[in-house]
Amino acid sequence: MIFEGLADRLQETFKKLRGHGKLTEEDVNEAMREVRMALLEADVNFKVVKDFVKRVKERAIGQDVLETLTPAQAVIRIVNEELTELMGGTQSRLNISAQPPTVVMMVGLQGSGKTTTAGKLARNLKKQGKHPLLVADDIYRPAAVKQLQVLGEQLEIPVFSMEAGTDAVTIAHNALEHALSHALDVVLIDTAGRLHINEELMQELRSVKAEVHPHEILLVVDAMTGQDAVNVAESFHKELGVDGVVLTKMDGDARGGAALSVKAVTGCPIKFVGMGEKLDALEPFYPDRMASRILGMGDVLSLIEKAQSVYDAEEAKKIEKKIRKNDFTLDDFLEQLQQIRKMGSFGDILGMLPGMGNVKKQLEGVDVDLNGKEIKHVEAIIRSMTPAERADITIVNGSRRKRIAQGSGTRIQDVNKVLKQFAEMRKMMKKMKKLQGKGLSRFRLPFLP
Repeated sequence: MIFEGLADRLQETFKKLRGHGKLTEEDVNEAMREVRMALLEADVNFKVVKDFVKRVKERAIGQDVLETLTPAQAVIRIVNEELTELMGGTQSRLNISAQPPTVVMMVGLQGSGKTTTAGKLARNLKKQGKHPLLVADDIYRPAAVKQLQVLGEQLEIPVFSMEAGTDAVTIAHNALEHALSHALDVVLIDTAGRLHINEELMQELRSVKAEVHPHEILLVVDAMTGQDAVNVAESFHKELGVDGVVLTKMDGDARGGAALSVKAVTGCPIKFVGMGEKLDALEPFYPDRMASRILGMGDVLSLIEKAQSVYDAEEAKKIEKKIRKNDFTLDDFLEQLQQIRKMGSFGDILGMLPGMGNVKKQLEGVDVDLNGKEIKHVEAIIRSMTPAERADITIVNGSRRKRIAQGSGTRIQDVNKVLKQFAEMRKMMKKMKKLQGKGLSRFRLPFLP
């Protein structure tokens, strides 16, 4: 999970703060030293860390904080606010022109995920009722044109390309005319990248920019390159004038330093983050929600939005009735897994719920990889059970487990793991219901009765 190391360090630091009835300036200084080390280990830019800690400390040692009844909470609130501001303050949306078509230039180095991101963004815009056009404007990498055409076919989105040898400016110009004549209201231009920044690349991008006058220039950078991503963003912005950044491969970067540094260093807001290889794995970036997740406060809004986009409301009602009657079976469990797998792992989901950090740690080691082959093993195991066994797992003794393992082509340990996971999920649902009863009911998630 992104920011996992940073989140653990900060939450542990503030847990110590809460142990003090009243804070002294030395308590705050000690906490800030821990925060500083945590941010540096997360690969956050050194100058950004220095300025961040200075701002927090200045606010935290004020009399209005140290003399409050809950000074630790006050310090955490300050850190939350400063983290949010560090990442941009508020969500930065795509600039959509009142006079279509909106022209978006996708720029970046090779290997950053630019072409795939163009396809993902086109998919998002199509879901919002737009009619996008993908433009294959990378004239140096033939595979880029084919890749975009394949994405266009999958998404049923038109792709504009021209014969080999046509220059990038002409392709962009003709694509704009094509969009106008075919009533396409967003033009996404996938420009060429290089292995490194050079004058030839920048000149070509400047020429395309001068020709089509884009409403938005989005820089796509690989989050896993850490501070290199920030340096690339700084160079592109200086040479071209970037309107926003898309950080790809965020799901593979546990540190998250680029996300915490790029806005402060370049002034360019992060507009989207890529959270996986699938075409639906491009999410708007919300600084306030990300700050809350880092500090263990959860991100209920994102969880609700994600759940509502994938979950069947009628099925949720049926599951609710079953849980109320204590009639939740392995058949229901499998159905739930198939729905939840679209949202990520249980660990990711728990990370979005306030105060569930401890529960998440308790489940480490039993978390199912919902997007890999393990879910197929789970399904095979459950399908190998008799209806009676699926309805009541208490009758699944040793000999039955052996038979189920043979029938599903798995091991007895795998069967035991599925049964344990099922038991954990039942416990989890009970805990969720208790949380709702303690004031979280207003968040009523579609997949939690």
